[in-house]
Amino acid sequence: KHYNHLILLAKNKQGYKNLVKLSTLGHTEGFYYKPRIDLELLKKYSEGLICTSACAAGIISVHLINNDYSKAKETAITYKEIFGDDFYLEVQDHGMEVEKPVLEGMPKLSKELGIKLVATNDCHYIEQEHSVAHNILLLLSDKEGKDYKDLRYGTTEIYFKSQEQMKKLFKNFKGAVESTLEIDSKIDVNLDFEGHYYPQFPIPGNSSAKNPEEYFELLTREGFKNKFPDPTSELEERLSFEIKTITEMGFPGYFLIVQDFINSAKDMNIPVGPGRGSVAGSLVAYVLGITNINPLEYNLLFERFLNPARKSMPDIDVDFADDKRGDVIEYVKNKYGSNCVSQIITFNRLSSKAVIRDVARVLKIPIPTVNKITKFIPSKFGKVYTIDQALAEVAELKWVKESDDPLIQDLIKYAKVLEGMNRNASKHAAGIVITPNDVSDYVPLANAVQQNDIVTQFNMKEIENAGLLKMDFLGLRTLTIIRDTISLIEKRRNETVVIDDIPLDDEKSFQLFSKGQTTGVFQFLSSPMKESLKNLITTSLS
Repeated sequence: KHYNHLILLAKNKQGYKNLVKLSTLGHTEGFYYKPRIDLELLKKYSEGLICTSACAAGIISVHLINNDYSKAKETAITYKEIFGDDFYLEVQDHGMEVEKPVLEGMPKLSKELGIKLVATNDCHYIEQEHSVAHNILLLLSDKEGKDYKDLRYGTTEIYFKSQEQMKKLFKNFKGAVESTLEIDSKIDVNLDFEGHYYPQFPIPGNSSAKNPEEYFELLTREGFKNKFPDPTSELEERLSFEIKTITEMGFPGYFLIVQDFINSAKDMNIPVGPGRGSVAGSLVAYVLGITNINPLEYNLLFERFLNPARKSMPDIDVDFADDKRGDVIEYVKNKYGSNCVSQIITFNRLSSKAVIRDVARVLKIPIPTVNKITKFIPSKFGKVYTIDQALAEVAELKWVKESDDPLIQDLIKYAKVLEGMNRNASKHAAGIVITPNDVSDYVPLANAVQQNDIVTQFNMKEIENAGLLKMDFLGLRTLTIIRDTISLIEKRRNETVVIDDIPLDDEKSFQLFSKGQTTGVFQFLSSPMKESLKNLITTSLS
């Protein structure tokens, strides 16, 4: 191997920041089969960290296993110099032959060098009986047809052991169990992130505004005058209420950033959607050019979008022509700095159907048998039934539930354990995060799919919890088609069509809707939607 294992624990906030940096650098710069860091990096970012020497593949254990005590001692001294009393020598006992030299050598090193022992256990699963299910998970990408009961780690002991088990296992290693409590007492990390971390929106030098709040109100009121030259008192009251709410909740910077990249995209002739979701209820969003919808015309509620009683980030999903989405991301990177913009990771989970197929493949169960199970697992409102739910409610699966075939019994047993676990990581289709400084100052980064594809290690929900600015830049094929259609009309008929000027009360268009002839129309192109339209008499969009 070109690497050894190491355990790092954050003692405090600074330790957490250093751990984030090390994890980021290990994934983005040191990656070779596995994320790696070197001693130079470790020294640079060692503040606030506790270090333990890891398992049999650890930095010191490997030398003891290779019968090189002097090298083990030299390595232990190096780490002692870096971490001082925050460096511990790990002892593990999974009943494996390879661990014997470690269990003999570590106490000797501890005594000679004054480094405390700590008793640990590798935890690859929670319950001991999950060892085979864990092995199946490791074999999901196996193409050699290995025996699923032949455990890769050669032991069933790498589970979460109880306090009593650990005390009994390490009773002859003085202080090793107690060191776990000492390490725990040193750790004081609060990961409850406070506030929001927006990039600083640059206020133009010729503006009279002194801060983002003033500039936000200035832009909003200018946009309001342009949209409503002769406003009613109802409009003015609604605008003032929204400005006050947005300002009090601390979101003026958010709106400035969103309106900037949307209006810049329009200036670059990139088609932008008129607005989707609850943001359509915001008059401020309308006058800033974020949406093309006047919420008062449709009696849309601002509170559905932003509610002072619900302290959550506003959520504005923006549609761009799918072949130009990358240009908008590039604009944002140029404006705020490429290190301050990142795409977001997503984890694909094992649903009931997927996990049954995967486990069956490892168990070498014939595909027709598997299909007889998976085809009867239903979905409700887009959510696939769990295995337990399907077995309890679907009559066609009664034979599975009552089967005395050992292979079918194992299939269901192990599939239930693995159901809902992460299958693999990939890049979120739309999510973008923008931060005031390097993204890796806040959350760790990784290469999720390709070496040149940087993503956050936190998913969308965790990004929001960390107080970071998360945007959905959606690439929409429909917008590309509309743009190309307008271009062809202009080229072939010499007519200029402005999509926003198309009337919304065209009778012939509604006739097409009533016939279900909506292929290619966004949100109306699915078969169930077409059938529903045929049963409606469509005369209005409102």
